[in-house]
Amino acid sequence: MIKIGEKQKLRIVKKTDFGVYLGDENERVLLPKKQVPQDAQIGDSLMVFIYRDSEDRLLATINEPKLTLGQVARLKVKDTGKIGAFLDWGLEKDLFLPFKEQTYRVRPDDTCLVALYVDKSGRLCATMNVYKYLGTTMQYKRGDMVRGTAYQYIEKFGMFVAVDDMFQGLIPKKECYGGLNVGDELTGLRVTNVTADGKLELAVREVGYLQRDEDADKILKTIEEFDGVLPFSDKASPEVIKRELDMSKAAFKRAVGKLLKEGRIELTETSIRIK
Repeated sequence: MIKIGEKQKLRIVKKTDFGVYLGDENERVLLPKKQVPQDAQIGDSLMVFIYRDSEDRLLATINEPKLTLGQVARLKVKDTGKIGAFLDWGLEKDLFLPFKEQTYRVRPDDTCLVALYVDKSGRLCATMNVYKYLGTTMQYKRGDMVRGTAYQYIEKFGMFVAVDDMFQGLIPKKECYGGLNVGDELTGLRVTNVTADGKLELAVREVGYLQRDEDADKILKTIEEFDGVLPFSDKASPEVIKRELDMSKAAFKRAVGKLLKEGRIELTETSIRIK
């Protein structure tokens, strides 16, 4: 059976002036002449990838695509049009990414994480909704550092991340600090939990004193931007702290405590000042 979107070994059943036909008595697909090995003979088997050409005809190629059916990969946007974008996936015909399958609008030269699927008309297309194409893993444990691609934000849950561009990960809403954006390639993610079914829960912030030092520096810089007086104290609401400093109230209080201990700031009921 000839399977679109997959690599498979097919037998040469007929030779013509414009190429060879691969398959069997019931199904055949053309491999263009320029891709046929010089010494190929009827009965030989070739490893090929099956897709559709610009006229929607099934075609075989010995070229290596950058992803196959159900896989996930980062592809470069070559162009955009009225109905979607076109991606470089290593074949002569670019891969179509419809607008409805984009989680954010891509532009030429962007790189985006996509999966390959077959649409209702039998054509191969790309989708940025990659959740169901990502796997699970037990190879990581709590405290491990990983990398990944942020591919979707859902207000109720947080930022969904493709860890290693292969596995299901989530930065919970309460951990979404640092100006995260869909499409970002993220490094330094810390595994905070591995669920029983192999999904990864993540944090973007370092643990312990390392993050506290970063947060303290950020607070000092912000106070300087406010001419030496921050117009709220450690009693400010979490919303104010997140808006002005993009950190949680707990992280803010830890960093303020460090600065107080070092004698670098003064704290009042309504403000924080540099000493």
